[in-house]
Amino acid sequence: MKIPKYQQVQNDLQQQIISGKFENGDKFYTEAELTKLYNVSSITVIRAVNELVKDGYLVRQQGKGTYVSRSRKGKLVEFSDIEVFPLEKDSVDVLSCEKGNNPRILEKLKLGKNAYYYKIIRVRSTDHTPYIYHQSYIPARYIKEPDAPLNHFQSIYHRFKLDFHLHMSEELYSETNQVVFPTPVKVAKHLNLTDNEPSILQIRTTKRTGSEEVLEYIETYKHWQFFKFEIVANKH
Repeated sequence: MKIPKYQQVQNDLQQQIISGKFENGDKFYTEAELTKLYNVSSITVIRAVNELVKDGYLVRQQGKGTYVSRSRKGKLVEFSDIEVFPLEKDSVDVLSCEKGNNPRILEKLKLGKNAYYYKIIRVRSTDHTPYIYHQSYIPARYIKEPDAPLNHFQSIYHRFKLDFHLHMSEELYSETNQVVFPTPVKVAKHLNLTDNEPSILQIRTTKRTGSEEVLEYIETYKHWQFFKFEIVANKH
C-alpha cells in the first residue's frame, strides 16, 4: 500500500525531531520552507504539520509560528505494565465473539456505516482471580474464522500473526489510562469488584504501520489492585 505524501513528510519530520536535530522549544520550519524542501503543495505540508501537532511533537503559538514541543522532543518514552503476580498462573477465558456495527465503534475503527466488526470479550485471571476484562473490536476482515470455538480467540495477537502475518506488538498504537468509578456493573461482576471499588480503563487503538487502517480498538478494565506501571524516558 502506497504511503500518502503527507505521511511521508510527517514521518521524515518526526524522525528529525526524535533524532535531536532540534532542541526543546526550537522554532520549527515555516510552511514555505517545508513546501520548498519537500517540493509538495502547501496542503500536504499543512496536513503533515497538523498531525505532528496532534501527536504532541509540535506546538503552535499564535502570531509567532510553530515550535518543537518541550515535553516530547528528543525523548523516547517507554510505558509498560508491571505484573504483580507470577505469569505462569495467568489464564484467559473467552466469553463471546459477536458481530456488530455500532456507529460509535465503527467510528473508532474508521469503518463505513455499512461495515461490520467483531466484538470479542475475554476475562484474564491469575490463580483463578480475575483481574482484566477485555472488550476487543476487530474489523470483520481480520477475523478469519468467526464461528470457531471461543478458545480460538484466547490470544488475538496470536490470531493476527497466524492468520495475517501481522505482528501487533510491532504496529503503531496509542493508549490512554484513566480511573473509572463506579466500574460498569457487568465489568465489576466479572472482576469481583464491590460498588466502592474503582477500576482502570485502558483504551488502545492499534493502526497498521504506514497507513491509517485501524487493526484493533480495545477497551480494557483492570482491577485496581493489579495496576502498576513504569515510565522510562531516554534520548533516542
